[in-house]
Amino acid sequence: MDLSPVVTKEEWLIARKELLEQEKELTRLRDAVSAARRTLPRVRVEKEYVFEAPGTTPTLLELFQGRKQLIVRHFMFDPAWEEGCPGCSMQADSVGHLAHLHDRNTSFVMVARAPIDKIEAFRVRMGWDLPFVSSYGSDFNRDFNVTTDKGELPGVSSFLREGDEVFHTNSVYDRGSEVTLNTYNYLEMTLLGRQEEGLARPMDWWRLHDSYDDADAKGPGENWWNGQDKFSS
Repeated sequence: MDLSPVVTKEEWLIARKELLEQEKELTRLRDAVSAARRTLPRVRVEKEYVFEAPGTTPTLLELFQGRKQLIVRHFMFDPAWEEGCPGCSMQADSVGHLAHLHDRNTSFVMVARAPIDKIEAFRVRMGWDLPFVSSYGSDFNRDFNVTTDKGELPGVSSFLREGDEVFHTNSVYDRGSEVTLNTYNYLEMTLLGRQEEGLARPMDWWRLHDSYDDADAKGPGENWWNGQDKFSS
């Protein structure tokens, strides 16, 4: 890629201030979109979903752990696979300490369709201290559009609890959840950016964090881009 020109510090500051105005405009637009998102209607979840976790079978209501909100990371992990999706794994690496979400009365859980024994082995391998449950055998993935006839898809869904009632408030798919990928957020602050020019698909470089030195390791499958619906961003 062509690099930007070399200038004096004074010239850089002028250009930086011009860019700052665009950044402020983007921030204001993001605030407006976030406010609009909070006005979305909600849907009562009538079906009782039961998941599998080590030694227990929690319901969707129990995944809230008594908190007001629940964020579900729909994790691509087909029952036939031996490991989870590298893209979903990169986003799991970005979650950080859950105490910050908990202070905002919000729980977080990752849900995949693989059996719990595969999920647990993979979670331990990745070193994640995150709630990760299996939806194997339930309709949860299909009902929230992340398991389709074309395969597994990534996404994030949000839920609200009022007493024992659960409401679905929002879902985002494909690039809609890209904001959760801190690797991208940091790269966007650099001169070279994401460095994805020339790749067949932008995320082809993604790997599980213990696999970058493995020449045979693969990135996310075709389903990451294919089969997305009208809620993709």
